[in-house]
Amino acid sequence: MALAIRDVSEHDLDAVLALNNAAGQSIIALDAAQLRYFFERADYFRVAEIDGHIAGFLIALREGGDYHSPNYVWFSEHYPAFVYIDRIVIANAYRRHGLGRIFYCDVTSYAEVRVPLLTCEVFLEPRDDVVVLFHGTYGFQEVGQQRMGSRKARQVSLLAKDLPSYAYVRETWLEHGGLPELPWLAERRRPAPASSPLRQAGERHA
Repeated sequence: MALAIRDVSEHDLDAVLALNNAAGQSIIALDAAQLRYFFERADYFRVAEIDGHIAGFLIALREGGDYHSPNYVWFSEHYPAFVYIDRIVIANAYRRHGLGRIFYCDVTSYAEVRVPLLTCEVFLEPRDDVVVLFHGTYGFQEVGQQRMGSRKARQVSLLAKDLPSYAYVRETWLEHGGLPELPWLAERRRPAPASSPLRQAGERHA
């Protein structure tokens, strides 16, 4: 099994959209325009490719964006700098292969040289104890709760994980010209944004 974690490409978007919308009630559905927003603006958007097939993906954004997710807005109101994991999806055929942990290790490596905090949320309605346990064992702690969605609103737990390496990176590099110019530290190349700010997932056009 040949596994690669790489930045998303435009030709992956149809497969990513199908994977997202087949994930069930734990993942909010997207349309093509919403996914395009992430493609153009997400700071971290990587896929897991196994033997030529898209096996999963993770999307994350830094603070300061125009993303209107209520959970992203909550973190923006409470913390000055963070990386927010918006969603992670693993295809059914590739679950229990450790891809979730691989993605979380990868996004942590991205985040810890840029910000002091990695954030996300988990749904409490319906509650998935496996997901809650996964985040707890990975070092996330609950920092708040809120209800998400206008119709059939669901309670979510807002989670954050301190990134202790950040202080050293900040003092060594970020305060002295920035990160070294190394391929694994580079930001992903994003197309010029052509879309408007993303409405909340699931919101309909008027």
